[in-house]
Amino acid sequence: MTGATVRALAVFCGSSDGRVPAYRQAAVDLADQLVARDITLIYGGAQVGLMGVVADRTLAGGGRVTGVIPGHMADREVAHGGLTELVVVDTMHERKALMAERADGFMALPGGLGTLDELAEIVTWSLLGLHAKPIGLLNVGGYFDQLLGFFDRAVADGFVRPAQRQLVTVGTEPGRLLSRLIDGPAPG
Repeated sequence: MTGATVRALAVFCGSSDGRVPAYRQAAVDLADQLVARDITLIYGGAQVGLMGVVADRTLAGGGRVTGVIPGHMADREVAHGGLTELVVVDTMHERKALMAERADGFMALPGGLGTLDELAEIVTWSLLGLHAKPIGLLNVGGYFDQLLGFFDRAVADGFVRPAQRQLVTVGTEPGRLLSRLIDGPAPG
């Protein structure tokens, strides 16, 4: 998708920092880009891991942050207490639906199975025509290389059409990837 108006970006990422310092730095860099471009961060509402890093850095820069968290997670004191807005929902399904409704675009950073679930669902919703919002995958240090290989295999084996494969824009640097989501790929 090109020329998308992105005023709010849903970010899917880990509830831990991971073992590679570049993951944390990517979350910091993305937050700086969101603040510089006046884009609201929408994320899972936790104060831990990369989720907490991107939220804290966005807030520290004067940006707006909306967290969406299921009540059972908020009750375990995982919820971030200093957000612009914290929305507590009943289920994970409600969380994903509300994040998708409020966002103008999506980006996945390194994370675990929850991140993969969120990314897969939002791509599937795009395939089904439920939204036409840009989707980015921040491939820090080759973290998503095997997932991208799966995508390519699914195309080669006829399970995914080549045009569908293009629904996910891949980049290695947060600012450039965000620009591609907003402005589309650079010519040439």
